[in-house]
Amino acid sequence: MSIADIKNTAEQKMQQSIDSFKSSLTKIRTGRANPGLLDTVQVDYYGSMVPISQVANVSLLDARTISVSPWEKGMGAKIEKAIRDSDLGLNPAAQGDLIRVPMPAMTEERRKELTKVVRGEGEHAKVAIRNLRRDANDSVKKIVKDKLASEDDERRSHDEVQKFTDRFIAEVDKLVASKEQDIMAV
Repeated sequence: MSIADIKNTAEQKMQQSIDSFKSSLTKIRTGRANPGLLDTVQVDYYGSMVPISQVANVSLLDARTISVSPWEKGMGAKIEKAIRDSDLGLNPAAQGDLIRVPMPAMTEERRKELTKVVRGEGEHAKVAIRNLRRDANDSVKKIVKDKLASEDDERRSHDEVQKFTDRFIAEVDKLVASKEQDIMAV
């Protein structure tokens, strides 16, 4: 494996960490409705647990209401129960075949708790990125130790890895700030 391969692999894995962080941010509830909020909710579908999106159409009715329309008649009650039993604190209401999931207004205290959660998630993402940087630098050191590259190449490689590490960490900071602003907006 060459130094260029190591750098490319590290950069791709850092991008995956950012993507993972973004998806975990969508699960953190703001005052606004977001269909992605129900992605983690599992429904009993003929004996197997599947995500709601595989048994119903999930969309937005308005800024504070998610609508869930099951594809089969008998699934409405099961979906409603699954949403109610999830740890999201949501209270769905059935209207015929349509299930409405209103987003409750958040208190100031809950908003502050959620900003702490967002910062914690951001810190986990940064740690993952820093670990990838360390792994890449260790791999380069091993190549230099095996005399497959020079120490100048090693120094240059460390500088480049540090540059894209800084770029990804700045992106995490930007995402955290943006999400905090969303949460604190009343």
